[in-house]
Amino acid sequence: MSRALLSHILHRPPLLASRSGVRGGALPSRLCALRLNCSAAEATASADEAPAPPARKKRVVSGVQPTGMVHLGNYLGAIKNWVALQDLYETFFFIVDLHAITLPYDAPELSKATRSTAAIYLACGIDSSKASIFVQSHVRAHIELMWLLSSSTPIGWLNKMIQFKEKSRKAGNENVGVALLTYPVLMASDILLYQSDLVPVGEDQTQHLELTREISERVNNLYGGRKWKKLGGRGGSLFKVPEALIPPAGARVMSLTDGLSKMSKSAPSDLSRINLLDPKDVIVNKIKRCKTDSLPGLEFDNPERPECKNLLSVYQIITGKTKEVTFSCLNSTPAQPEHETGSPAHRPTSC
Repeated sequence: MSRALLSHILHRPPLLASRSGVRGGALPSRLCALRLNCSAAEATASADEAPAPPARKKRVVSGVQPTGMVHLGNYLGAIKNWVALQDLYETFFFIVDLHAITLPYDAPELSKATRSTAAIYLACGIDSSKASIFVQSHVRAHIELMWLLSSSTPIGWLNKMIQFKEKSRKAGNENVGVALLTYPVLMASDILLYQSDLVPVGEDQTQHLELTREISERVNNLYGGRKWKKLGGRGGSLFKVPEALIPPAGARVMSLTDGLSKMSKSAPSDLSRINLLDPKDVIVNKIKRCKTDSLPGLEFDNPERPECKNLLSVYQIITGKTKEVTFSCLNSTPAQPEHETGSPAHRPTSC
């Protein structure tokens, strides 16, 4: 990354979206390319007359690819948590359509899926008056920053990414596109562009966030501090080093046909996932046909019973109960008619 290019991106005026895109007032002041000009009234207001600024909320950034149907794993692992986060943090939730083109895709279908994903965000409870909701490709600064970060990212870091190895092996190493290797840098751009404090991630995404942290620290070391000040900046760090925000449960919902694999949009069998738009009878059928085991009873933490743990975890998150209450409810004796037992069977009142 040359200093001239860095200076260019930090000082040229931005192309900002409206409320349906990126919320201007929430963008980081450290990057001049993402800063709105103050109004004349604000510029001339007296410091004595201005009210004390409210305490700054920490900023959270996250997104979902618009590929395939949004499923229960996406909801429990990400979107459900976003609904709670929007009341506690300054939140940016977007549809990462640029990440969706790293593998072969159908352009009209991708456009349709992008709109559908945005509608599901809103239907699940994301409030546009509290959170900024937008499409990744509508903000060109994502790609611009990604290119600058790429010039400072060692290729050895990218070669170590587990998901690249897995997906390239499935697609065929010689036929895989370069974007599949470099998309973690775009993910870092998505996060660093908004000076994010926290990033909600599932267990399988922690490696990508760690790469983002390493890239931000490297760029801060190479171009921050006095070097940035000489370019006309304010000095100090260019980017915040974000932290992971991992939900205590439901962070990784597994496949209904394989308890060792994550529930995925790309899995060949539709029986492996519960899509959010599946009809009730389809959901019931998938649960009835999902893989279990022949062992008696129910167990949360037995590594030999991954499918059992997965179903219990899903039930726990959907009902909002603790692990102990969930286990007690599912193992209690079902109530029998009073004329058969003499008195109603005991069942915890919290069930």
